Amino acid sequence: MKTKEMVFVAMFAAIVCVLGFLPPIPIPFSPVPITSQTLGVMLAGGLLGARLGGISMLVVLAIVATGAPVLSGGRGGLSAFVAPTAGYLWAWPVAAFVMGYLTERFWNGLTIWKAFLINILGGILLIYAIGTPVVSIVANLGMREAIFSNFMYIPGDLVKAFIAAYIAVKIKAVRPLIEKDKTFVA
Repeated sequence: MKTKEMVFVAMFAAIVCVLGFLPPIPIPFSPVPITSQTLGVMLAGGLLGARLGGISMLVVLAIVATGAPVLSGGRGGLSAFVAPTAGYLWAWPVAAFVMGYLTERFWNGLTIWKAFLINILGGILLIYAIGTPVVSIVANLGMREAIFSNFMYIPGDLVKAFIAAYIAVKIKAVRPLIEKDKTFVA
C-alpha cells in the first residue's frame, strides 16, 4: 500500500471516529440510536473506492476493538461486537467496499443522483440487511419488529446518503481520490 493510500485510509477512519463523538439520538422503541457515523462510511466508499474504503472501515473496527470510545455514545471495546448494534458495525467494511465498487463502476458518468442511489444500496439497504437480523437476535426482538424499527431511521439515512453523494461528486470534480486508471468503464 502506498503512503498516500495509507493516509487516506487513516483519514477516513478518523472521520468516522470523530463522527462518533456527536451525541446519539436514542429511539424509545429500539436499542439502536440514530448516529452520524454511517455518513462517514458512505463517504469512505464514495471517495476512496472499494479496496481503500473497506480497509478504512476495518481500521475503525480495529480501533473500536482496542477499547477506544469512538462509537457514538462513547462506546468501544469488544463488547460493541456483541451488542444489539453489532451487525451494523460488521456491515461497515462490506458497505464501504460495495459503495466503492459501484462508485468505481460508474466513475465516468457519476452524478449526484447515481451516487445517492449507490449510497442507498450500500449505505442503507446493505447495512440494514446485515444489522437487522443481529438486532433481532441480540435484543430478543421478533424479526418483524426489528425490520419495522428501521423505518424511523430512513429519513435521516436518506439525508446522510444525499450529503455523502453531494460531497463525493463535488470532490471528484475538484480532486478525485479514486485513480481513474483503476476504474471500470460505465
